[in-house]
Amino acid sequence: MDILNVAIYGASGYTGAELIRLLAVHPKVRIAALSADSNAGRPMADVFPQFSALDLPVLQKIDEVDLGPIDVLFCALPHGTTQVTLKAALEAKPELKIVDLSADFRLSDPASYAEWYGHEHQATVLQEEAVYGLVEIHRAAIAKARLVGNPGCYTTTALLPLIPVVKAGLVDLDEIVIDAKSGVSGAGRSAKVGNLFTEVSEGFHAYGVGKHRHTAELDQELSLAAGSVVAPTFTPHLVPMNRGIYATIYVKGDPKAIHATLAERYAAEHFVTVLPFGEVPQSRHVRGSNFTRIGVVPDRRSGRAIILSTLDNLVKGASGQAVQNMNVVAGIDEGTGLQQLALFP
Repeated sequence: MDILNVAIYGASGYTGAELIRLLAVHPKVRIAALSADSNAGRPMADVFPQFSALDLPVLQKIDEVDLGPIDVLFCALPHGTTQVTLKAALEAKPELKIVDLSADFRLSDPASYAEWYGHEHQATVLQEEAVYGLVEIHRAAIAKARLVGNPGCYTTTALLPLIPVVKAGLVDLDEIVIDAKSGVSGAGRSAKVGNLFTEVSEGFHAYGVGKHRHTAELDQELSLAAGSVVAPTFTPHLVPMNRGIYATIYVKGDPKAIHATLAERYAAEHFVTVLPFGEVPQSRHVRGSNFTRIGVVPDRRSGRAIILSTLDNLVKGASGQAVQNMNVVAGIDEGTGLQQLALFP
């Protein structure tokens, strides 16, 4: 297969940098263009010195990027800024393939988007076209997609273990509780008081309680799996680590049946490991990799289970899954460029 020319909009953020780290060793990819409006004109190595050994394009403003030779565009811009930008990109080059890492094309319902994000969607035709990029669940649709909405990190962590058991009718749909923790990189690279070292270290706290926007994705995908409305309880927390995400999920159902279903469902999936019954995954065992580890433990109360799921929020929760989506869209072996093992210690 020919080499894919890729461009990255928003290359100076954490997910943009993680895309470069992964794509730099991808044998089927050439990084042809990088954008970062606030750093336009600068070499990427000035923004992220770890890339000084790579021959990368100079950062440009988005309107300076020539999409003519580009096969795949990764968009790592903040939500709300992506809709008009990608609409213009596809008008300029309709055959372009896009993987969007923002939240702008994850929700299929315009009313739901407006409710959770506070404004009307500016590209509803594309919103209808976009495919939700949870690869292990929607692989067939992704393979035919022009625009993929890369899932959020919290949702990927929770949906991978929940969708198969919800679809199989193994859990009480009214009693799903998702208690999740994320590293600070999940909040992005912008300077924010709440992300300062002294604000985050030596403690952790919940945020977005009862109203975090990833809740809309959970509702959408779990309801699709169940064939009826599902509205889980979800609370995210910020913990003092750079990367990683961990979800502890409480459900009412038979623990052994839940484990057996997950083990069977993911037996052939390279990037998802279901641990032996009763074992607990650790975030350090996926750090820097595209892998997800899932455990199922019986609760002390009969008929209840605790499902534990962990992944790297910047890799499988963002840029790694985006590369996995690109591979599927382009007909490349899905694991290409994503075989990095976890970095431990």
